[in-house]
This record gives sequence, C-alpha cells and structure tokens, in this order.
Amino acid sequence: MSGSSARVSPTQPLVLPRRSLLASTLGFSAATLTGCHGPSHPKAPEQIALWSDAPPGGGGPRGPEQATAKGALYNITEPRLEIFRPERPNGSAVLIAAGGGYQRIGMQREAYPAAHWLTARGVTAYVLVYRLPSEGWAEGPLAPLQDARRALSLIGRHARADGIDPARITLLGFSAGGHLMGMTASQWHGSGPFVAFEHASRAPRPAGAALIYPVITLEKPYDHTATHRDLVGMDAEPALARLWSVQSHVMPGYPPVFLTQADNDRIANPYNASLMARTCTAIGTAVDYRRLPSGGHGFGMGEPDQVTSRWPQWYEAWLQQYGMI
Repeated sequence: MSGSSARVSPTQPLVLPRRSLLASTLGFSAATLTGCHGPSHPKAPEQIALWSDAPPGGGGPRGPEQATAKGALYNITEPRLEIFRPERPNGSAVLIAAGGGYQRIGMQREAYPAAHWLTARGVTAYVLVYRLPSEGWAEGPLAPLQDARRALSLIGRHARADGIDPARITLLGFSAGGHLMGMTASQWHGSGPFVAFEHASRAPRPAGAALIYPVITLEKPYDHTATHRDLVGMDAEPALARLWSVQSHVMPGYPPVFLTQADNDRIANPYNASLMARTCTAIGTAVDYRRLPSGGHGFGMGEPDQVTSRWPQWYEAWLQQYGMI
C-alpha cells in the first residue's frame, strides 16, 4: 500500500507540495490527513489523491496550492477527494464540486458547508478538488472532467468497503461545479474525448445530480461567463461551445435532476437552469426545478433569513424521494 500524509493547521489554508499524495490502491484510509482548509471541526476530512502518479497529460502549475481570503482554492497541484464521514452513515454518498468559474474552487463558501449539511443527515460527502484548465495542465478543459470521472470511479470502487451502496451515489455542483457535475452525469452514452482516459468505464452511474445556480450552456448569447472563457476561449466556434454545453449531452438515461437558481442571477443567466429543466423533461428525465425570486449568484447553502435559505429543504425532500436520506 502506498501513500503519504502531512499535518496541517486547521486554521490555515492547506499547502501541498506537488505529487505529495499518492492514491491508495487498496482503500481511502491510506491517504488520511489530519487537517482541513476551514474552521476546526471534530473530525478533519480524509484526503486521497485522484491519480497515483501525474494526472493524464501532465503539466500543471508550479509552487504550493493557494487560497483566497474567502477560502477559494487555486494553483491546484494535487487533484484529490476530501472525505467527510457522518457519525451515523446511512449508506449513501454525494460527490460535491464547488464553483469558481474554473478559475478557483469555492471550498469555504460552497463545498464545506454542503459537506457538513450532508453528513449531519447521514450522507458521506466527497469534496472534489479538481484541476483548473488555465493552470497549465496539458489536457486543458478536459482536466476537470477527467478528475470528476476518476473521483466517481474511486468512490464506486471502494463503496462496499466504506459501507456505501453504489446505487446511492449522487452529485452536487455549484455554478461552474454545476457545469462539471452536469457533464459528469452525462458521460454514459458516447465515446470520444470525454471518456478517453483511465478507468472511465468503471465509474458508477450516479443516481441523481443536483445543480445549484449552474452554468449549463456555453452558447451565445450566454457566453459571457468565466466558465466559457476558461473552457473554450473568448472566440470559440459555435460547434465547440455546443460540445462543452451540458444540454448537448443530456440523453435518455440521464439521471434525475434537482435544479435551483435565482431569477436575478447576474453571473449565470437563469436561462441556464430553465434550459436544463426543459431538456430533461423532453427526454423523460425526472427534474425538480425550484426558481428563487431573488438571491443572485453564489449563495451556497443559503443565506439566513433570506429566500435562498429555502432551497436546502427542497433538496432534502428530493434526496428523500430517491431514498438517499
């Protein structure tokens, strides 16, 4: 069994040297760390590198991983999973991808609050720290999708040993993370660049995908987002923008979807969620789309005393509907 660990302060951003983590081939426990990025919690998350060596294609940024003052990560040198285990696991799991326009990853604002909300309900939460396309990775826009599929594969591979039912794994993504999870849920039908990497076929089919104020389409006139710029560039050909739009890959067999977005979202136009809802409905995929009259963008698990605080209740009911909690 190969692996390495490092001790970090629970009050400081995690700084990892390049290739410092090795993915265990026998289970997640070999790569346990004793700290986390955020405030101190009774149990720090376990961590496991997604790739036992260099990620596909190689490349990547130099220097240590960085965090903004608001706890968003960038300069990602070690794509990985951070695993939050509940005290009373119920056998289900969620793979979480925070947003940040594929320029950073909103751990403190989105990923960690979601993980703690889920573990409080018995769900094992896997937070994805994925490669960012603009940080020098040879695979470019494919890199985060490769990481997400690899993460799903690892979760599925060790599900039984971790007390998780492989049929009870769902996805949760915020903003650009919603785009990433939407794409991850869609890769079960075709071939080509989206599945051309190690272990792609071993990833379990997710039982559902919750997409929160997501970026869905990269096509005009909704091409002003950071997600569009970092995945396909400012002057992308229409065919390329369509290829990287989630709705282009929603086909029969796509898992049930939960959506929520504010009508006054100025970052990801609310057309994104409505487009996804219509696309799912057209192919017979169950969709629960909850519009919020206000709230803007980036409200995470909701703002206290605001209308955005309602969506986790709807999400919880959706999880209950599909036997996840």
